[in-house]
Amino acid sequence: MTLLPLRGLPDLSLRSLATEWLEKIGATLADPSCDRALLCRHALTEISYPEYAANWDTAVADSSLPAATRLALASTDPRNITLEPEYYGDCNDARFQRVKPLLWLWYSFDRTLVGGQNVWLGVELRRLLAKHIFKRCGENFKAFQHVEFSFGYNMEVGDNVVVHRHVLLDDRGGIVLGNKVSISDYANIYSHTHSIVEQKDVTNATTVIEDGVRITYHATVLAGVHVHEQGMVGAMALATKDVRPYHVYVGIPAKSVRVKPNAPQVSEILRTSRDRQGGD
Repeated sequence: MTLLPLRGLPDLSLRSLATEWLEKIGATLADPSCDRALLCRHALTEISYPEYAANWDTAVADSSLPAATRLALASTDPRNITLEPEYYGDCNDARFQRVKPLLWLWYSFDRTLVGGQNVWLGVELRRLLAKHIFKRCGENFKAFQHVEFSFGYNMEVGDNVVVHRHVLLDDRGGIVLGNKVSISDYANIYSHTHSIVEQKDVTNATTVIEDGVRITYHATVLAGVHVHEQGMVGAMALATKDVRPYHVYVGIPAKSVRVKPNAPQVSEILRTSRDRQGGD
């Protein structure tokens, strides 16, 4: 087996400038009286429309500017946009409106020049925001570009969790991620489901991903599924039922195809699995 740990890179010349910006955002958020909508607006305007940063209100009302420019500038303020979860009947408006500006800053930053594929700065900003969005966020959380949530406030995240690009974390019914969880690119984790008869009939169910679990490329975990310790959901798999500890599940619907070689007491796990699955 070849181990390929991440390489360390020399600090960029702009690292101190980026750190100063992050510290300013962190200090502002730490103030209980912080107006999060204004924080979001100021940050996005300074990044994308610096020429209007000092006179935002005047520019938005300036009819001599193109309508599209004024619309884009106005959209830096989260009070001027809507996010899909706001339309959900089970959205707790008081809780969502508190995290909405930070979600909008998170999403919008990823689509700016300074955000884009800027790994270090993006990870640091999202880590900072996550601690003010999630119900709980452990240490060393790492999220890459274009990760999106439903409510955000129903996320419980342990230590050393990594979420890769273009992941959907639908925390409508609650998502719990244990320590050292890894979620690969384009994965989807759901915590709500619709009736096959009536689309408006929604059931929320907490989805639990335990310590050391890997959800790999383009995999989907449905609402209420419990992926147990060190389980793995393989590429393109659809987990419709609980994943047993140390088992590797693949396919649609996902089924166990092997037990990881680091599993304790493999024979006992296999025996228990046969009992539960009727010998599959």
